Amino acid sequence: MSPLVLLHGFTGHPASFQKVLTQLPLSTRVLCPVLLGHDGGEPSPEAPKDFATAVARLADQIREAHLGPAHLCGYSLGARVALGLLVEHRELFRSATLIAVHPGLPDPSERKARAAADARWLALLHEQGLTEFLHRWAEQPLFHTQTALPAAVQAAQDAVRRRHNPRGLMQSLRVLGLAQMPHYWPTLPELALPIHLVVGALDEKFSALADRAAARLPAARVTRLPGIGHNVLLEAPDTVCALLAEPGRPPFQPARIP
Repeated sequence: MSPLVLLHGFTGHPASFQKVLTQLPLSTRVLCPVLLGHDGGEPSPEAPKDFATAVARLADQIREAHLGPAHLCGYSLGARVALGLLVEHRELFRSATLIAVHPGLPDPSERKARAAADARWLALLHEQGLTEFLHRWAEQPLFHTQTALPAAVQAAQDAVRRRHNPRGLMQSLRVLGLAQMPHYWPTLPELALPIHLVVGALDEKFSALADRAAARLPAARVTRLPGIGHNVLLEAPDTVCALLAEPGRPPFQPARIP
């Protein structure tokens, strides 16, 4: 009997799961934590300074919620954090859905290039502010499929993104960025719990990563969603809900946790 832990993506918020949550049975127990740097406030001097510590703090939050073994679902940044939780704190979970997950950069030259790219995003946030950053972030080819979404859907996402403090997003990039996370490829064969890898079929990069990860995971399967890009959570929330509630998933428990 498994509750849900849901982890949002970069520039997202627990509200990013709103359309999924409204379709779940009222008896579903759900924990939607705010990831580091995404609470809209000023970064705390006591906040985690590295990926492993941020993951450990989140694991403590999940333990304190007394959920019992949970089904873990994360999207993009949330999926990478989720993978860290599965590697370091797997006793908390019985299964997982990872949407557009990246298991990390094993090549030092790739890591260096990604760190340089993140440094440019950090400079943009610092020098030109949140509005220009969000404009440039949304223009990345990875997100081009979202331009076909209804204007109301795009406006709702923009409203979520504008809640953020630019210094908070800078903190997130510095601590949880892809260049900062461990690469988990060698650890994937140790994750024997059921893991569902979900990607948009139009997201070629992450589709290939899902295939590579599934080949290393002992109990994984891959689902590609036709006509969908990187942000499956935004572009196909009904499908995400159906995948979480599909037969074979453990039944839900009572009492929703905000």
